[in-house]
Amino acid sequence: MIELRSDTFTLPTPEMMAAIADAPLGDDVYGEDPTALRLERMAADMLNKPAACFMPSGTMANLASIMAHCPRGTKALVSGQSDIYIYEAGGASICGGVIYEPVPTQSDGSLALTDLARAIEEDTNDPQFARARLICLELPHNRCGGSVFSLSYLQQVRGFADKKRLAIHLDGARLFNAAIALGVEAAEIVRYANSVQFCLSKGLSAPIGSIVAGSESFVADVRRLRKMLGGGMRQAGIIAAAGIVALERMVSRLAEDHRRARWLAEGLSAIPGLKLETPGTMTNSVLFRVEDERYSWETFIAALHGKGVRISELGYGRLRAVTHAGITDEDIRKTLRVMTELLCGDPVGNKLAYAAKDHNEELR
Repeated sequence: MIELRSDTFTLPTPEMMAAIADAPLGDDVYGEDPTALRLERMAADMLNKPAACFMPSGTMANLASIMAHCPRGTKALVSGQSDIYIYEAGGASICGGVIYEPVPTQSDGSLALTDLARAIEEDTNDPQFARARLICLELPHNRCGGSVFSLSYLQQVRGFADKKRLAIHLDGARLFNAAIALGVEAAEIVRYANSVQFCLSKGLSAPIGSIVAGSESFVADVRRLRKMLGGGMRQAGIIAAAGIVALERMVSRLAEDHRRARWLAEGLSAIPGLKLETPGTMTNSVLFRVEDERYSWETFIAALHGKGVRISELGYGRLRAVTHAGITDEDIRKTLRVMTELLCGDPVGNKLAYAAKDHNEELR
C-alpha cells in the first residue's frame, strides 16, 4: 500500500530503534532523564532559543504554549484555517479559558496585518471585549497545502505584535520543511516568535513527540502545564532517543519529500479530471480536486484505495497527498499511473511525461 494520507504514517528508522534500546534513562518529571535533557538542549540550540521542553504531542505543545501566554479570559488570534483552531479540540478554551479569535487566512497561510488589527481594534478601549494577548501563526500551513510565507512577513508581524504588546507563538509542526523551502536555518524563522513548537513525529519520522522552545521562564511555565495536562513522562528517554536521531539524521532528507511532492503535483496537473489546489507546491503536501463527474471525492479515494494508493480529504472536498520518508520514486510513478488509469483508461496509451519521468536530476 502506498501511504500518502499524511507524514504521520512515517515509521522510526533502524537507527532510531537502536538508539531507543541503548538510551540512558532517568525520571523526566524529576528532570533527571539524561536523554530527554540532551534532546531539549539540542532542540533549543538548533533554534537559538534559551530553553526547550519535550512534549508528548503537537496538540499538547500548542495547548500548553497558548495557556502559558494567555491568562484566562484573554484571547488568541488564530488562522481560521489553522490546525490549532480546527483540529485541536478547542483545548485552550476548555482547559485554559482562552478565547480563539479566528482571522481570515491568506492563500499562503499568512494573516493580513489589517485583519489582525481589525481583530483587536475594540479591545483596548471597551471593557466589554476580551483583550488579545497572542498571535498564533502556522508555518508551513497545513490546510493551505503546506504553503510557506516569507521571512519579511514574519518581520512585519513581529513589528505589529511589539506595537500592540502581543506575543507570537509559531505552530511549526513541520518547521524544518519550511526552513528547507525558504533555504534558511530554522533558527532564522523562529527568531521572530516568542515561542515555537515543532513535531518530531511527522516528516522527521520519530514515533512520538514534539518540542516547545522559548525563554527559560516561558518553558518553565510550559513544563508545569505539561504536568497539569497529564503529559509528565517518566523514563522519557526511550522516545527522546528517537527524537535525537530525527534532528541529527532526518532534517536534510526532507528535501527529497519536497522533490517528490513537486513531481506528483506536476503529474497530477497533466491528468484530465484533476485540478491542483496548490500549483506552487513548496513542501511535501499536494492539494487537488477531482472534477471528473464520474467520481465524488469519496468514491475517488475509495477507487485509489482499491488499487493500493491511500490519500485523504482535507476539507471542502479537497484531496491531499503527502510525501514522506516511506515514499519512493517508484511510489510516485505508480500513483500517477493508477490515477491515469482511473480517469483516462488505457494505461498503455498514456503519454503523460511526468508519469515516466525520473526526477533524480533535481538531486544532482
